[in-house]
Amino acid sequence: MEGFKRKTPEEILLSISKLHRGSLKIYIGAVSGSGKTYHMLREGHNLKQQGIDVVICAVSTLQRPETVEQLGDLERVPSIHWIKDGVEQKDLNLDALIERNPEVVLVDGLAHCNRDEAQFPSRLDDIKFLLSHDISVITTVNVYELEEAMELAHKLTGIEMGPCVPSDTLELADEVRLIDATPETILNRLEEGHLKGNRDAALFKRGNLGVLRELALRLVAEDVNDSLEAHREEMGYLGPSGATERILVTTQYHWNGSIYVRRGQQIAKRLNGDLHVVTLRKFNKPLTKEAATFRRSMMKLVQKVGAKFEELPLRCRRSIPRTLVDYAISHKVTRLVMGHSRQSKWQTLLQGSVINGILKRTRNIDVFLVADRASQEGERILPAHIQTQKEPYKYKRLSKQEVDAKIEKIKRGRFKVYIGAAPGVGKTYTMLREGNDLLRKGIDVKVGLLETHGRKETIAQIGDLAVLPRAEIVYQGVKLEEMDTAAILRQRPEVVLVDELAHSNVPGSKNKKRYEDVLDILEAGISVIATVNVQHLESLNDAVEQITGIRVRETVPDSILRTADEVQLIDVAPQALQLRMREGKIYAMVKVEQALNNFFKTGNLIALRELALREIADDVDERLESMERKSSLRGPWRRKEVIYVCITEIPQADRLIRRGFRIAHRLKAAWHVSVIAARSGEGWEQKLDVIEKLTMRLGGEFSFQEVTNRKQIPAVFAAQASRAGATQIIVWKDAITKKLLPLANHMDVLIVAGYEAWQIAGNKVK
Repeated sequence: MEGFKRKTPEEILLSISKLHRGSLKIYIGAVSGSGKTYHMLREGHNLKQQGIDVVICAVSTLQRPETVEQLGDLERVPSIHWIKDGVEQKDLNLDALIERNPEVVLVDGLAHCNRDEAQFPSRLDDIKFLLSHDISVITTVNVYELEEAMELAHKLTGIEMGPCVPSDTLELADEVRLIDATPETILNRLEEGHLKGNRDAALFKRGNLGVLRELALRLVAEDVNDSLEAHREEMGYLGPSGATERILVTTQYHWNGSIYVRRGQQIAKRLNGDLHVVTLRKFNKPLTKEAATFRRSMMKLVQKVGAKFEELPLRCRRSIPRTLVDYAISHKVTRLVMGHSRQSKWQTLLQGSVINGILKRTRNIDVFLVADRASQEGERILPAHIQTQKEPYKYKRLSKQEVDAKIEKIKRGRFKVYIGAAPGVGKTYTMLREGNDLLRKGIDVKVGLLETHGRKETIAQIGDLAVLPRAEIVYQGVKLEEMDTAAILRQRPEVVLVDELAHSNVPGSKNKKRYEDVLDILEAGISVIATVNVQHLESLNDAVEQITGIRVRETVPDSILRTADEVQLIDVAPQALQLRMREGKIYAMVKVEQALNNFFKTGNLIALRELALREIADDVDERLESMERKSSLRGPWRRKEVIYVCITEIPQADRLIRRGFRIAHRLKAAWHVSVIAARSGEGWEQKLDVIEKLTMRLGGEFSFQEVTNRKQIPAVFAAQASRAGATQIIVWKDAITKKLLPLANHMDVLIVAGYEAWQIAGNKVK
C-alpha cells in the first residue's frame, strides 16, 4: 500500500529538488596510500566509457606509479595552486568548473581547507556548491579526517591530526565506499617507495595502521546500519536485521545496578552492539533518598559508557514482562540483560516470575541473566588483566619440539584472503590484479583455481598469469573438474591464486573441501591468495539465514580467517552491485531478475555488507589484541571465561554451537558442547556425529551423556557445567530452561531465542 500513498507537498518539493542536485560519492580509507585515488580514477574511466562527461580537478597522485597510470586520458580542469608552510596546495577552480559544466568531477582531499581569499573556506563547501549546480562529485577522505573519528584516532595513536569535516558529512553522500588495505599492504607500498612525500608517514606503524583500519571499518558499518534501518522502516519490516546487535540492560536503582550496566557494556563492546539501559519506576511516588543516590550514580555511569537511558512506567509487578518486551521490540533489541531471579518458589507462585513472563513473550530476543557472584567471590566485573603466557627466557635452550615448531612456521607459505559481502563485489578481479603485480616483480605466480563466471572484466585481469589445468575426476560416470592440488605441489610456484575457498570437492578427492587443499599447499611452503564471501563463514550461517532466508550449505570454519596472515575486505555499495547485476557483469542476463528478487534484494545486500564490515573489524581487533596493544577499539576482555553449551534437542544443535563459538571467540574463552539426551529414533548416532564434527571444526570440546528421563537433564547439566568451572552457559529456550535457572544462578545464562517464519529475511508483518 505504501506505493499508493499520496505524497505531501513537502515530499514533492524535496523530490523535485533532488532531480536538480548532483550525486556525491565518497571513497574512505584508513590512511593515505590505501588506494582511494586509484579507485576513484578507475571509476572515472569506467564512467567515461559509458559516455558520461568526466573531468578531474585537484587530484593528487603523489607520483605513485599505479595512480599516475590511472590518470590516462581523463580531462583535467586546472586547479588553483598556492603555498602553505612551504607545501604546495591545490584549490578547486570553481569558476572554470561551472563554465565547463561536466556531469562528474573527480576531486581528492574532502577535508582540505582553502586559501583565505577563496569563495568558500573548505573543499566540502566547494563540493556542496558544485552539487547545487547539478554537477556530481566523487571524492576521497581518510577516516581520521572525519570529526567523529578524529579525537579517537588521536587518542589511540597519540598523533595530532589535521583539518577535518563535520560528523554528518557521510550522511550527505549518496554512496560511501570503503577502500580496505591491510597494514602489510601499506607497509609494503612504503618499503617499495610508492608512498614518498606522504603526510601520513608518522602513522605508518603496524599498530597505528591496524587501529585506523578498524576505525574505518566500524565507522562505515555504522553508516551502513543507518541506511539499513531506514530501508527496513520504509519497507515496513519488523524485528532485528540479523546484522547488528542491540543490547538492553534492565536494572533498578539498587547497589547492583552498576554491575548489570557494566556487564551490558562489556557484552555490547565485544559484540559491537548498541547499548540501551532502562529502569522501571512508579512516577507517582517519589524516590527514596537511597534510590535517588543510586539514580544519580546510574545516570553518570550510563553517560560514561555511551548508552541510551530511559525510565519506563511501573504499574504493577505482573506488567513488567510486557513493558520490557514491548520496549525491546520497538527498539529492535537482540539481547536483554538482567539479573537472576531472587524469588523463592512460593513468591514466584504468588507474584509471578518476571523472567518466565519475558521468555513467554519473546520470539526473537535472547535473554542474558547476569550471575550474582559478588556474594560468593566479591565483585568480578573488572579484575586485573590476565597475564598472557610469557615467552621462554631468552637464554633458555629450545627443545627439539620447539625448534621443529618454529621451523615449520618459517617454512609455511603466507596466506591472504579477499572477502566480500556477496558474489560480484570484485574479489577475484582484485586477486588477479595482485597476482599480475607480483608477477611483474619477478615472483612466480600461478592460478590454481579460477572461477570467472564468464565476467569479461575478470577474464581481462588474467593478463600474463599462467592458469594451471584442472584435475579430472570421474564421479558416478560423469567427468568433473577440481583444482589439481598434486600438480601445484609438484610445480611449487611461489604463490598460487585460489578462488572460492568454501567449495566442496567431488567425492573421492583427497580432501572434502577446497580450504583443506589450501592448507596442504601452505604447509608445503607455497603462499596462497584466496577469495571467500562472508556468508560462507560457519559461525555466521544462522545470521545469514535470518537476513536472506537462505541456508548456505557450503561453509568454511572461522579459523580460516585466523590462519590467514592478511584478510582484506572488498567493499561495494548495494546499489553499485545491483547495477553490475543489471548490466550482466555478475550472472548471465537470464538469471538477473531472479537474483535481484532473491539474494540480491537491497535489504539483503545492505545487511550482508554491514555483517562483512563488522566481521573484518573484529578480525582486525583480534590481531591488535594478539599484539597486546591496549588501544584496540573493543578494549581487552578482562576476565577468564568458560562457556558451556547445553544441547537437549538435535534440531537446535547447530545454531547453539555456532552461537557458543562466536561468544567464546570474542571472550577468548574455552568452550564446551554437552549433549544430554535419551537416544531415540533412527539415525541417532549419525546426528550425534554431525554435532560432534561441527563442534570440533569450530574448536570446542564435545561430550555426550545419556539420561533415561528428560526430567534429569537440568540437574545433570548444572552439575557438569559447575564441574567444568563454567562462567556462562548457553541454552535453548524450552521447558527445561525454567527448571535449570534456579540451579545455575551462580553462572551467567544466555537463553537463545527462536525465530518466527515471518522474521526470516525481513518479511513484512501482516
